[in-house]
Amino acid sequence: MAGRQRIDRVRRQYNQWVANQTLEDYALRFTAKSARRWSAARVANTALGAISFLALEAIGGTITLNYGAANATAAILVVSVIIFLCGLPIAYHAAKSGIDIDLLTRGAGFGYIGSTITSLIYASFTFIFFALEAVILAAALEMCFGIPRPLGYLISAVVIIPLVTYGITLISRFQLWTQPLWIVLHILPFVAIAYANPISFTEWRKFAGEHGDPTGHLDLLLFGTAASVVFSLVAQIGEQVDFLRFLPRDRRTSRTSWWIALLSAGPGWIVFGALKLLVGSFLAYFALSHGLTTEQAAEPAHMYLEAFRYVLSQPDLALALTGTFVILSQVKINVTNAYAGSIAWSNFFSRLTHSHPGRVVWLVFNVMVALLLMEIGVYKALEQTLALYSNVAIAWVGALVADLVINRPLGLRPQQMEFKRAHL
Repeated sequence: MAGRQRIDRVRRQYNQWVANQTLEDYALRFTAKSARRWSAARVANTALGAISFLALEAIGGTITLNYGAANATAAILVVSVIIFLCGLPIAYHAAKSGIDIDLLTRGAGFGYIGSTITSLIYASFTFIFFALEAVILAAALEMCFGIPRPLGYLISAVVIIPLVTYGITLISRFQLWTQPLWIVLHILPFVAIAYANPISFTEWRKFAGEHGDPTGHLDLLLFGTAASVVFSLVAQIGEQVDFLRFLPRDRRTSRTSWWIALLSAGPGWIVFGALKLLVGSFLAYFALSHGLTTEQAAEPAHMYLEAFRYVLSQPDLALALTGTFVILSQVKINVTNAYAGSIAWSNFFSRLTHSHPGRVVWLVFNVMVALLLMEIGVYKALEQTLALYSNVAIAWVGALVADLVINRPLGLRPQQMEFKRAHL
């Protein structure tokens, strides 16, 4: 005899801001077809704005200084391949269904309660990296303008809020306008170094670091330790998906451009990310060889200052170029971190409290949590923080990928991505 179905009559309470989708950006539901009005190239460019984050250089530099170039390079390449393979099915199903990483997780085996927990895991990723990026920005403000770090933390956090308030509408414009300048500034110092000091690239490959083998041989234990830090980046696919859900729904009219946008801005972010990790590895050695301390060599602001000195010999102009590049990079990534965090917190608290005051409220909350992390010194424990977080992140993403690429073809789950609460 079939059991009687029980209907939960608890309803969420909503703020009137939720009715404005320019502010809300479909934080709690799938992206409507009317909202997927931007071209595939425009959406991809917006998503790829996230690759500007200098925490990649900081991670690459830190593991190189500790474990040597050989172990760091091997860890970066191996983990990047794994991250690409994990990101591909996630990006495809999210873009196809127009849903964010939270709704995708809800429909891929975690259910309503399970995805509430993963929303917290994802929100943690956004505010940890927001804090790390803002610390790098504050270091540049101190270096260029003499602003004390605590005040720099506040400025770095608060300036992001107005840029994220209007969601992808404003973020897409900001990324479009700033991308050309960022690309030029990123490439310029490496062209100058390759011209003036090409031997430094050869010497970098032999760098043993603090714990690495002086002969440059690979050490599996150090390789694994370095890989555990890089694995924390696996959750970045969630931020890419938050923008890819706005890809045009009709793929038949521009199938090639749709797939190029999906691959480049979805799993393809790690291709650019791996290059930046290797860049950070090189720059850390480069800064160290130019007389900086180990602590300074691991900071992107100091890394790039040494690099830009090869572009312009005048110290003030080199400092100005460095400040422009770091500030631009960090604002570009932190609008993405803040936006993704506001969506993750919206999903988490709407299920926990059955109330949703609006995405903008959780935007401010996410920034304040990140500000607290900055003040207590999260950057000083960068390696330990990311190595610990990576265990949780890879468990979540691994389970999600397994459901999409193993359970779905075997018929152990529905072929369609079902995320509606009443249908789970």
